[in-house]
Amino acid sequence: MVPVLKQVNQVLSCRFSGEKKFAEILNILLYKSDAMPDAVVARTLKAYSDFKVSLYFTQLIHSKITICGFSKKISYCNFLIDLYLKNECIDSACQIFRKMCQRDSSTWVAIISGLSQRGHELEAIHVYCKMRTLGAFPTPYVLSSVFSACTKINMYGLGEQLHALILRWGFSAELYVCNSLLSLYTRSGKLTLAEKISTEMPHRDNATYNTLISGFAIQGSFQKSFRIFQEMQIKSLNPDGVTIATLLGSCASMSAMCKGMQLHSYVIKAGMCSDIIIEGSLLDLYVKCQDVETAHKFFLEISSDNVVLWNVMLVAYGQLGDLHESFQIYSQMQIRGLQPNQYTYPSIIRTCTNVGKLFQGEQVHAQITKTGFEPNVYVCSVLIDMYAKLGALETALKIFRLHDEHDIVSWTAMVAGYAMHEMFIEALKLFVELQDRRIQIDNVVLASTVTACAGIQAINQGCQIHGQAIVYGYSSDTSIGNALVCLYARCGFVSEARFVFEKISEKESASWNGMISGFAQSGKCEEALNVFSQMIQAGEEANTFTYGSSISAAANIINLKLGKEIHARTLKTGYDNEIEVCNALITFYAKCGWIDDAWMIFTGMAWKTEVSWNAMITGFSQHGYGERAIELFEDMKAFQIVPNHITYVGILAACSHVGLVEKGLCYFRSMTEHHGIEPTQEHYACVVDILGRAGQLHRAKSFLESMPIEPGSMAWRALLSACTVHKNLEVGQLAAKHLLQLEPKDSATYVLMSNMYSVTGNRFHRDEARQLMRNRGVKKEPGRSWIEIKNSVHAFFAGDNLHPLGDKIYEYIADLDMQVAALGYVKDDFEQEKGQNSHVHSERLAIAFGLLSLSELIPLHVIKNLRVCNNCHSWIKFVTKIVDRSIVVRDAYRFHHFHNGCCSCKDYW
Repeated sequence: MVPVLKQVNQVLSCRFSGEKKFAEILNILLYKSDAMPDAVVARTLKAYSDFKVSLYFTQLIHSKITICGFSKKISYCNFLIDLYLKNECIDSACQIFRKMCQRDSSTWVAIISGLSQRGHELEAIHVYCKMRTLGAFPTPYVLSSVFSACTKINMYGLGEQLHALILRWGFSAELYVCNSLLSLYTRSGKLTLAEKISTEMPHRDNATYNTLISGFAIQGSFQKSFRIFQEMQIKSLNPDGVTIATLLGSCASMSAMCKGMQLHSYVIKAGMCSDIIIEGSLLDLYVKCQDVETAHKFFLEISSDNVVLWNVMLVAYGQLGDLHESFQIYSQMQIRGLQPNQYTYPSIIRTCTNVGKLFQGEQVHAQITKTGFEPNVYVCSVLIDMYAKLGALETALKIFRLHDEHDIVSWTAMVAGYAMHEMFIEALKLFVELQDRRIQIDNVVLASTVTACAGIQAINQGCQIHGQAIVYGYSSDTSIGNALVCLYARCGFVSEARFVFEKISEKESASWNGMISGFAQSGKCEEALNVFSQMIQAGEEANTFTYGSSISAAANIINLKLGKEIHARTLKTGYDNEIEVCNALITFYAKCGWIDDAWMIFTGMAWKTEVSWNAMITGFSQHGYGERAIELFEDMKAFQIVPNHITYVGILAACSHVGLVEKGLCYFRSMTEHHGIEPTQEHYACVVDILGRAGQLHRAKSFLESMPIEPGSMAWRALLSACTVHKNLEVGQLAAKHLLQLEPKDSATYVLMSNMYSVTGNRFHRDEARQLMRNRGVKKEPGRSWIEIKNSVHAFFAGDNLHPLGDKIYEYIADLDMQVAALGYVKDDFEQEKGQNSHVHSERLAIAFGLLSLSELIPLHVIKNLRVCNNCHSWIKFVTKIVDRSIVVRDAYRFHHFHNGCCSCKDYW
């Protein structure tokens, strides 16, 4: 036996010199094993356990062992199990294990540790359970492997149960077991238990400290992980590359640049600079700390051919939105002959998406096609996202349809793209298809679909998706909560919106903005402003979107006081120069009657969008400054700002208000001829109004009859209103007939008919129109006017006697009536028919109260819900002459600026 052992030892001294030497030692063992004890054979095979043996050579060894008749021998079986597992042949290893008649502790260690290390953690645990069932007693190595398996698949409860057995069996001081326990408890977040185990350990090695450092860092205990690192250095123990990388990752997460640089110095001193994992972590540190200059310098120093590092630099410049440098990095990759991977192209594509460069993105797409990465699901999803976000939805859909296998990211990109570009129906159709294909739905696609429902106020579908979100376990998801808040608020469901809002545990600005904008868009402006006040009181920081929505809400209800307060807050917080805020302020001041302030905001803007120009043109038009609106429209075209359908509504209304018939018709034709804009009902109604106000009623009638689309109520109402002004019964009756068919429940139609018959002296038909209104159960909206005095809004109805100062107001009106009569004001027959107080319209009461209450230095602004009648319009003109004050009245159609006996509408409204 001695010569045999001597021969074995000689070969062992040359171990790891290749498979040839390994074959030589194996031959000695197989053919002379009768002369050797089993322990020697086992020890010799174990000595070669770390040696890398190919699968082919493993199969040859297996054949030779079988031929020699040793396939049942424990030491050889254990050896084969180990070799097969190292070559990822799990089935072969398990087959040998199952066929073994006898097993020793090494067998269980080989199979359990092998399965655990190679991603078959659950199988490893099952084998351990079988081991215990068979009465075999585990070794510390087996227990260590089982703990590792529990940690990897998050079976922390089972690991804790095994810990109790360890204490019972007396393995609590074993180093391997303790290290595995530390990993279990740090990963499960039970850091106190991990610390207790580490302090009770009789001995700690590098693995102990590495486990503690990584575990505490992963759980966010960054300071603790650094203290353990310092303790490790004091004990002259060296951390491995993974530990250093973990610490660098912690520094990156905390933006702790100083600590990160200290670690970088340590890496240099320890000679670990060439470690690929550390290189990547250092580069990631500088990128996440936004020190791209240092990152680029370090990147050039390492001059690595590792594609991952190049990808990190692409991400770095992508975060800065520096597309030029991203392309430079990509070009250098090509020059060096580095092959991009599936993460290279998405980094550049995302940068193109973020900076809105579709053309450059298309160039990258061409490279993707050329290099064969287009079929890659990840690359494909990023391409779809780019085209969808940048408005090229047809291209996005084409790519989407070319691939059968879509991940949820691709579906989400398409649905979100449609929702973003207000193609809400298409978004909902795609979501239905997604469900039909039974693809797993995530929170992002649900949020995008709810947003699409909000866009078209599809409350029923939105409620269904809300139910699905709850079923899928996303009831507490913030993004879905924000979308639902927006949906319910836009649809006017106040209580539901508030309920969902209160359920959002971590409210962000998007949550508040959804409530504010949603209520504002659904007409619940008071609710919107209340939410804004709550947001400020809660200490939440408002942003551009918040201010824009809140100012719009204040504009819609003419809340001048609160609107000015919000404007002041934008000045204080630095948002007053934001385009969206300025646009909202222009509309706000225009709607509140302060057109000069709107003009000041407009002229002070450094950069104007088409929305800015539209807001100002519409403002001038509503205030009767048609010439200024037209002049601004021409300036807009000179600045090469392309007008849209909203621009033309404003400019056509301006032409109508100042009686520019031919110019208005010229603008109407230019919509289609020069800008390709198809006229809508609003545009046609404006043209009818232009012709009607100018007295060209038959021309207006002919225009209506020649429309390529069926005329709507707006156009017929404009014609009927013009017939009332110009006392044309023939055309007026035709317009009234169509209006009664289109909107039989609209009180305005009956009022216009009644007024038309009144001004033409046809009392019989006037009374008939009123009786028809009563018979159909249609109620006229009562005239009402408002005026704000010292931060309090006072409302008046026609013939109102409820105001505390009512007697004084009527006395003052009687005095004004005598003075205006002396200047030439004459009541018409209709006014003379009324009683003493019943003829006093609400705007007269509001004006009289304002004149009595406000200083001459304070402008007088009155709002009325209906159109100002001819009598009151004439009366107010005379009053401005008597009191020598300007009066601004906003009625249902426009603003009237009265001054010194004249009105800005030039009696044309």
